[in-house]
Amino acid sequence: MKEFLRLENVSKLYTGAGGKPVRALDDITFTANGGEWIAIMGPSGSGKTTLLNILGCLDQATTGVVRIGATDTSTLNRAQLARFRSETVGFVFQQFHLIPHLNALENVMLAQYFHSMPDKDEARKALEQVGLGTRAAHLPSQLSGGEQQRVAIARALVNDPKIILADEPTGNLDAENQIKVLNILSGLHAQGRTILMVTHDDIVGRRADRRLNLEHGRIVVPKQLTAEENQKFDEVLEQLWMAREREGNGGAPHLESTHFTTAQHRKLTTAMAQVGLVTVSGWNVQFTAAGEARARAVIRRHRLAERLFMDVLAMRDDAVIESDACTFEHILSPELTDRICTFLGHPETCPHGSPIPRGECCGAHRSGPETHLLHWESPK
Repeated sequence: MKEFLRLENVSKLYTGAGGKPVRALDDITFTANGGEWIAIMGPSGSGKTTLLNILGCLDQATTGVVRIGATDTSTLNRAQLARFRSETVGFVFQQFHLIPHLNALENVMLAQYFHSMPDKDEARKALEQVGLGTRAAHLPSQLSGGEQQRVAIARALVNDPKIILADEPTGNLDAENQIKVLNILSGLHAQGRTILMVTHDDIVGRRADRRLNLEHGRIVVPKQLTAEENQKFDEVLEQLWMAREREGNGGAPHLESTHFTTAQHRKLTTAMAQVGLVTVSGWNVQFTAAGEARARAVIRRHRLAERLFMDVLAMRDDAVIESDACTFEHILSPELTDRICTFLGHPETCPHGSPIPRGECCGAHRSGPETHLLHWESPK
């Protein structure tokens, strides 16, 4: 993945009541890769729509740099912004903004008119892409809310934009049509489209690769993670640790199978980077100090649990041992982990021969180097 979008120290000031300046955005800095899907979330008045307007060249930042591709849009004049916007950005709004007296096909062609030349065949293909090829001659009043939103998506797609900006695209839809629109966006994401979507709905936000949380015009990192998120992070850290072992040893004795697809892995590592567990550059993932310490603890708990089940409880079913060890790796306290390690005599390997990281309880019982370099290759 290659960086496609960069904001550096972007602020947007408006003049409020009594001439007092109001900061809609306050020193925003972030990047997005090409093909990434980002959900922009936060309470009303947090700056979500202001950020989307600046990204879509409908407005310009008061200070800071906004770079899309090779273009610094903060340096463009109004006419240049309009041209760049028509060639680069596709918009999807909550209110649809369809022309009432134009049919679906004509509404899509209208976007072509402002870009270059209307092309009926291309407009029809765009409607077919969102499942409305048979509704091309219908007026907006003859379409359901979900169908109108899909026409709006077709209009956004017809000029083949490099980035799609969606402002509450499911906000006016019922549950059934919400799913249809999200599935269309997921399909566009799978094609490699870059999508930035404003939403207040946590369920909708989970469809994205990562979430950008705004409060009072600033990016904030969520202070608490759910138990489910923590468990998924632990599983990814475990997989990355074992991948490092495999690279360092020419093939680790034991490698747990992955439970995540490539897209899920990318979404999780991006979220983990936000909370300081890893750093991500394309498919190159490296532990931070905090991430490595947490991964070591997870692996240590898991492998000690495997040794306990086999050596003490005489369990022999690998599938059961693996399942129970996965449960224990998330719940054992450091104190209990050390007590198990001491009880087992500070074993050096799990039953499969993979090394068990040392703990404080091990002291001089075991010693040996541990490597720190991690490189994660894209799943084949």
